[in-house]
Amino acid sequence: MRRLSRTTGLLLGSVAALSIAAAPALAAVNLKSAPSVSFSGASATVSGGNFSGLGNIPVTGQLSVTGLANYACHNNGNPENVVPGQNPVQAQGGLSDPIALDTSKNGRATVPSITVFITAPPTPSAQSVGCGGKGAVNNWTVALTSLEATNATFVVREGGVRLFEWAYVKGGSATGTLVFP
Repeated sequence: MRRLSRTTGLLLGSVAALSIAAAPALAAVNLKSAPSVSFSGASATVSGGNFSGLGNIPVTGQLSVTGLANYACHNNGNPENVVPGQNPVQAQGGLSDPIALDTSKNGRATVPSITVFITAPPTPSAQSVGCGGKGAVNNWTVALTSLEATNATFVVREGGVRLFEWAYVKGGSATGTLVFP
């Protein structure tokens, strides 16, 4: 019994020492400049951003993008009667793979250009797009007219631990809003 208590004590002491040693390493990461995002049609691209204090631990960045799909309403009885849909539909979001940020410059890293596209969802009903008004939705078919990326999130991780996260909105600040930490 005494041997088990001693082993448990050594194990707990080792875990505590590792926790104390890891905390300052993560706390030493500094944000020199925030990455920026630009929106263009169905895509968003993140780039720039500068970090220091990273050491030799692998650091990754990952971009996710959401947006809207816009549709036109085609009247089945009158092919020349094409009107814009009233309701944009949520597009399929896009997500980059985790991209390694090069930390070979004395623990400093800059975010490379990472572009992500949204895609069209399954074709929605004429009713969900807002074609034809009340009772007339069976007279319409829908056709995709555009995809528009509207929101993005960029996350930086070190050794799997989230260090920073930004939220971006099309038409908002190019450097977004820091939401973590």
